[in-house]
Amino acid sequence: MELAVKLCRRGYPPEDVKRVMDALERDGLLSEERLVEVYVAERLHKGFGPVRIRFELREKGLSDSQIEPHLQLDDERCLALIGAAHDRRFGAGSRTERESLAKRARFLEYRGFPSYLIARFLDADH
Repeated sequence: MELAVKLCRRGYPPEDVKRVMDALERDGLLSEERLVEVYVAERLHKGFGPVRIRFELREKGLSDSQIEPHLQLDDERCLALIGAAHDRRFGAGSRTERESLAKRARFLEYRGFPSYLIARFLDADH
C-alpha cells in the first residue's frame, strides 16, 4: 500500500500502479509477509515494543491477521526487551533511582511496551 500511494502521488495513473504492483507480487519481488517479518525483527532489535510496532504496521496498511503471528511475544521475552531498552537509555545502575521512575516508565511506554509489563519490570528492581 505504501509504495502504491507514493507512486500515485508522483503522478502515475492508479491503473498502471495496480498492474505493476500485481506483477511484482506475482513474481515474488513484493511480499507483505516478508515486510512484516523483517520489520518486526528490526524494530524489536532497536528496542521497540509490540504495541508501537503493531501501530506502525497498521499505519502501513497491514492487517492484524498479517501482524499478529510475528508479534507473539511471551511476557518473559517482552521483559527482556524492556530491560535492554531501559538499560541502553538509562544505564543498568539507574534501576534503583526512584525519583526518575515516572520518566523511565514514560520512555518505555513511548517505546511501545505494555504498561503492565513496564510496572512489573520497574517494581521488580525495588
